[in-house]
Amino acid sequence: MNKNRLHGHLPLAIVFCLLVFNPGSLLAQTDNTLTAAEKKAGWKLLFDGKATSQWRPYKNAESDGWEIVNGEIHCKDKDVKHRADMITKETYADFELAFDWKVSKAANSGLVYRIDEKHGAAHESGSEYQLIDDAGYPEKLQSWQNSGADYDMHPPTKIASKPAGEYNHSIIKAKGKHIEHWLNGVKVADYEIGTPEWHVLKEKSKWKDIEGWGENSKGNICLQDHGGGIWFKNIKIREL
Repeated sequence: MNKNRLHGHLPLAIVFCLLVFNPGSLLAQTDNTLTAAEKKAGWKLLFDGKATSQWRPYKNAESDGWEIVNGEIHCKDKDVKHRADMITKETYADFELAFDWKVSKAANSGLVYRIDEKHGAAHESGSEYQLIDDAGYPEKLQSWQNSGADYDMHPPTKIASKPAGEYNHSIIKAKGKHIEHWLNGVKVADYEIGTPEWHVLKEKSKWKDIEGWGENSKGNICLQDHGGGIWFKNIKIREL
């Protein structure tokens, strides 16, 4: 037997070199942290796994629907008296936002961006990245209701979500009026705010009578409380 091998695994010398010269090559990145490369690229954490210090309820409303469990932000589906969306304390204009999420069976939620607090709910001002149990939702979904959609506007190009209970990785890129939605490595939506096509879709949507909906150039980011059953982690952003 080759004494440099451990039960058929990599030679010890190679393992040592990998750990010394590239310590992340054999170890998964810890949740809710940034690598040196991410920090250099301008990424910032919006959740450290311990506290929601960078978040507050929409309009500072009373809320008992959110909790932190095992390094995850969890929106509870039971024993909640006061529901409210959670929004960032800071506002963002052009950005790349990355986050991991999972839903319980039949759950439905969303992440809304560039919102303001002039309306009764966050989704009445900003576009929504839809988050839902695509396979297990009890009602038939319209295409614009599937995960990754620009909700009620642009349906995803394909169903790219994982089953309920498994984590998904999402990215939103917002640069001026150009928006991209990514889900598990697939670009599922790509649109331009304010184009004739965009206005046609808006006129057919639930937002048709809301002046200025979706047109904020800057705003808060919102985790939607839509009855609970959703978890978030690894929420990070870099301004563009």
